Amino acid sequence: MRTFVLALLLAAPALAQTELRGHGGPVRALAITSDGREAVTGSFDSSSIVWVLERGIARAVLRAHDGAVNAVGVTANGFVTAGEDGRLAVWNRADLTRPQSFDRIHAGPIAALSLSPDGKSVASASWDSSLAVTQLAGGTPRRYEGHQGNVNGVGFLPDGVTLVSAGYDATLRIWPGSGAARIIKLEVPLNALSIAADGRMAAGGADGSLFLLDAQGNNLRKIEAAESPLIALAFSPDSRFLAAASPRGSVTLFEAASGKALFTLNGPGLPVWSLAFSPDGKVLFTGGTDRLVRRWNAVNGDHLGPIIIEKPAEIFVSDGSRGADVFKACAVCHTLTPDAENRAGPSLYGIIGRRIGTAPGYIYSTGFVAHDIVWNKDTIAKLFELGPSIYTPGTKMPEQRVGSEEDRTALVEFIEKAARLR
Repeated sequence: MRTFVLALLLAAPALAQTELRGHGGPVRALAITSDGREAVTGSFDSSSIVWVLERGIARAVLRAHDGAVNAVGVTANGFVTAGEDGRLAVWNRADLTRPQSFDRIHAGPIAALSLSPDGKSVASASWDSSLAVTQLAGGTPRRYEGHQGNVNGVGFLPDGVTLVSAGYDATLRIWPGSGAARIIKLEVPLNALSIAADGRMAAGGADGSLFLLDAQGNNLRKIEAAESPLIALAFSPDSRFLAAASPRGSVTLFEAASGKALFTLNGPGLPVWSLAFSPDGKVLFTGGTDRLVRRWNAVNGDHLGPIIIEKPAEIFVSDGSRGADVFKACAVCHTLTPDAENRAGPSLYGIIGRRIGTAPGYIYSTGFVAHDIVWNKDTIAKLFELGPSIYTPGTKMPEQRVGSEEDRTALVEFIEKAARLR
């Protein structure tokens, strides 16, 4: 028997367990085809990539969006992608050089997508506070409005009609085919949503809380899952397990029925933005800040292949100050050094004295660059006191405030020192 197993391992493709590498920025979105042969990813580098999983290579690079690609999905004939530009791109597998359709669905960034069970329509969630359901064959999207702020997650229930959405207004909303939505208040702003094949739901909170609900929306339990916000969730295909990821790099696998934590993946410690299971549930894929997609044994948590940390290995070099500690949340999206690439946001190198929206090499939203602001200690502090949506309306920046005046002062002093031109 051992000889037979060894022969199978030796016969497996040499690249079958390697990382997927090719993006120039964090991997924000991830989906696997139903046959398990391909994956599609979206990145802060404004591109999507279609991968041949068995060989670990890119088959096509999809370029259409103006800004980060935040969400991707698999259709019967190809793929869908959506991003910061509020546009939905439908790609036909027969020609991946240009999208079959490319329409502006939302006034703000699209944060999440979900394909209907019959594969004929796609639901989108946006920071313009709305949802939309778009028929892949064409037509006017159907809109759902009611959230008071960014909508970060969306999914279809198994009936293919009822929608579920998760918002930064701390509500989960269940939208029937007609009539008003049922509103479920969940205490904290919600960053992520996943719906199991049997209709159970999971929502990830900005404080690291994980909420598990049944198919009727009854709140079954709340779990303190992480010490930082949960930003990605994924149920296994058989609905038995749930993976949850946070900006601090932790990915924990839970037993979905009981909420029991089974194990935490031992990765490089960098933020994980996206998750997806293989169709058989045996492999968990993670996309992270290191620009890679990694593969994990979903049964025991072992990494498939060696863990290779790609540059940048560190988000930033801390000087041990209070301001550096506060900046850790900013470092997920911003660098501080002149030779570092743009991430979800531009490099902050030389920000003091720089006019808003002028960092080289970064594509800003039109609403953001329209403001008449020069960045200095006072204006940066005001940004984090009021929040981006109030101080710089039209921004792509996630809503984030620093409530403590002492923390804000420490933060801006650290940025002034660390990002100084030299």
